[in-house]
Amino acid sequence: MKRSLLILAATLLVALTAGAQTPTTPAAAAPPAAAVPITDADLKGVEAPKAELRAKGDPDGNITGTVADVAVSDSKKGLTISDLVNQVGQNKIGINFVWTLVAGFMVMFMQAGFAIVETGLCRAKNANHTMMMNFMVYGVGMLAYWLIGFSLQMGGVGAVGNLGGSPVLNSEFAITLFGKSFGLFGQNGFFLMHNGTYDVAVMVIFLFQMVFMDTALTIVTGSAAERWKYVAFLVSSFVLGAFIYPVFANWAWGGGWLATLGTNFGLGKGYADFAGSGVVHSVGGLMALVLAIIVGPRIGKFDRDGKPHAMPGHDIVLVLTGCFILAFGWFGFNPGSSLGASGSGNLRISSVAVNTMLAGMAGSFGAMFYMWIRYGKPDSSMSGNGLLAGLVAITAPSGFVNPVCSVIIGLIAGVLVCLSVEFVERVMKIDDPVGAISVHGANGIWGVISVGLFADGKSNYGGSWNGVTGSVTGLFYGDAGQLVAQLIGVSALIGVVFTVGFVCNLVIEAVIGQRVSAKAEMEGLDLPEVGAVGYPEFELKASAH
Repeated sequence: MKRSLLILAATLLVALTAGAQTPTTPAAAAPPAAAVPITDADLKGVEAPKAELRAKGDPDGNITGTVADVAVSDSKKGLTISDLVNQVGQNKIGINFVWTLVAGFMVMFMQAGFAIVETGLCRAKNANHTMMMNFMVYGVGMLAYWLIGFSLQMGGVGAVGNLGGSPVLNSEFAITLFGKSFGLFGQNGFFLMHNGTYDVAVMVIFLFQMVFMDTALTIVTGSAAERWKYVAFLVSSFVLGAFIYPVFANWAWGGGWLATLGTNFGLGKGYADFAGSGVVHSVGGLMALVLAIIVGPRIGKFDRDGKPHAMPGHDIVLVLTGCFILAFGWFGFNPGSSLGASGSGNLRISSVAVNTMLAGMAGSFGAMFYMWIRYGKPDSSMSGNGLLAGLVAITAPSGFVNPVCSVIIGLIAGVLVCLSVEFVERVMKIDDPVGAISVHGANGIWGVISVGLFADGKSNYGGSWNGVTGSVTGLFYGDAGQLVAQLIGVSALIGVVFTVGFVCNLVIEAVIGQRVSAKAEMEGLDLPEVGAVGYPEFELKASAH
């Protein structure tokens, strides 16, 4: 027995030694199977759920949305690879159409927010007049934009890939300076019929851009409220919607010269304004400043020594409710500016939405704490304006910055709006009943500048911006050229938009007059200007100062 065990142990030792001395060659890996292309014939065997099964209902969704829902171009051939590929492409563009349209609907609803914010901040005797301006600016602006403005803004933008291309918007008027092309305005798209612009993608672009334009127009009604002649409001709004706003928007968004500062002069990625701190809010805020200067302060706002007197609005509930409506609409304003939810870089809409929320929150805190520290109490209307200021400031950088920078931008905006309101009223001696100049003008400019400071270079929208490869990157992340491009945009806003707007409104002043009579102003503009008071059960009397 012992001898047998010794023999077995010796045998195992020899086997193990042989195995150690003779390495085992690993089996050769099987070559990868050659890719086999799918053919139309392969699709013949793909069956849709049986009709009788579908008729029983689909509680878990497993048999809804199948091969049966793919559009077949030729019923005789049946389903083909071409049908599948076209369906995928249409699904992507369909998602982007729906996303952009719904975002546009949300921006349109912001009109209601502006209307009640401005009305609440005005006195009750002017409620109907203020609401009528905010109501009809939508129609006046749309008419002007449909007739003229859209073509000037977007008529040369070129194909918008997220919306399936819009090649009919291909005519930009440009001049050549220093050997470079400077786009000034578009030339296609009048009446949405001119030169083939009766096109589904063009319609999406029109709707979305129209409600942005109308936001800029309604800003102006706030600064000139309680003394602006209604007919002058109509004419001035038409001019802004047809000419002034669209031309600057072309420079920034329509392929104009500001957008090409990167390709032409190597300044970052050109002027970058993701959703319109400059294009929408600064333009509106600067026009608000123009009108406030031309129509002058309300009777009783300043005494003979230039000291301002408070003229409180009649309904703070309306004001803060309107601020919430505007904050909601901003989720269409900023994320919707991607013009798509499907495709390269478009999933960043989640970051844009969160940045928008955070900046608005920080703005309200900034304004509330500033007023609390300075005056001993938190101020309701300024807290609401702080929220809006934060939202205005984040509008341009929302697609380019991270959450921490969004909070910083919003916090600064909340304090800035308080400082600006005091400066405009006490130093410039300008009467702005709702703070539109400060909320939209000052903070719109701050938003434009903040892109050049805080853009972190992480937002790669399809690999380029304004035709320059790479992501928008600000000074704090290594690109000083972007800040220069932004400052050039600010210079164009102040130097061109403000000047042209001032001249146009001086002409309107000379021809029809901008301001109502002193008698009408003291009585309230509801009856003299629009024929009915907003609160007929109240007896409204002008206060003596």
